[in-house]
Amino acid sequence: MIAVEVTVTGGELKLSPPHLLFDQRYAFSAGITIANYDVSRDGQRFLMVKNETGAGRLNVVLNAF
Repeated sequence: MIAVEVTVTGGELKLSPPHLLFDQRYAFSAGITIANYDVSRDGQRFLMVKNETGAGRLNVVLNAF
């Protein structure tokens, strides 16, 4: 995953050189060619699905307060 800084000055769009955020392999859905991920509302965190050998289940805990 890479990122660039985007600025607009006087109506001109400027992009910084790309920089690497992280370099890992993440899972893809069947028939979909983009990685499964989401970004938090504040843009500070990513949620990525990662392939794990032998992982056959997903535990979801709701209202764990």
